[in-house]
Amino acid sequence: MVLKLYAVSISTCTRRTATVFHELKVPFELIEVDWRNRAHKTAEFLEKQPFGQVPYLDDDGFIVYESRAICRYVAAKYPASGLIPADPKANALFEQAASVELTRFEPTGGKAGLAYYAQKMQGVAVDKAVIDPLMPVLDKTLEGYDAILGKSRYLAGDTLTLADLFHLPHISYVGLQGSDVMTKRPNVARWYNELIGRPSWLAYVDGVKSTLGY
Repeated sequence: MVLKLYAVSISTCTRRTATVFHELKVPFELIEVDWRNRAHKTAEFLEKQPFGQVPYLDDDGFIVYESRAICRYVAAKYPASGLIPADPKANALFEQAASVELTRFEPTGGKAGLAYYAQKMQGVAVDKAVIDPLMPVLDKTLEGYDAILGKSRYLAGDTLTLADLFHLPHISYVGLQGSDVMTKRPNVARWYNELIGRPSWLAYVDGVKSTLGY
């Protein structure tokens, strides 16, 4: 049974999940949600995703939502990938890195990334009153990232994990908006450039699409 991803093809969270699916070489069918006509707020949709957001995954009747949870679920089904390490110590470092992404990067980098995404994809002007306070905090966070990445290739060690991939696509939009925050430090720049150059990320530059073969 092919995974069904109910989503908006240009959504940042949709692209996060599709990028992970691509890394895992897992076929999936994208079922486009008509967000302009608020299909994500209908009773039928809310039955599956009570917060009315995309994406959600249907795996032969098993429903899971929230992009990071979807990625974790599918990576757990394909443990040989190593995107979620099995060894207790490696797994602890992965959970540590995943927590850093969610609690330290996302509040500033995620918010800034979404603002620049809206500018690029929807022509919405960036509110400098929102962005300007975020950037110094993000810059300080990335100082810590540079220290971590000075000791290992990735955030949880020398092997790629979901913790790295979770940063996509927000690091891309932050990095493309003209600031040097993602490239001013050598270790962060190396990590950033590797992630945005991965075939799994580049596969959906023009929007996520059903992918039944790789």
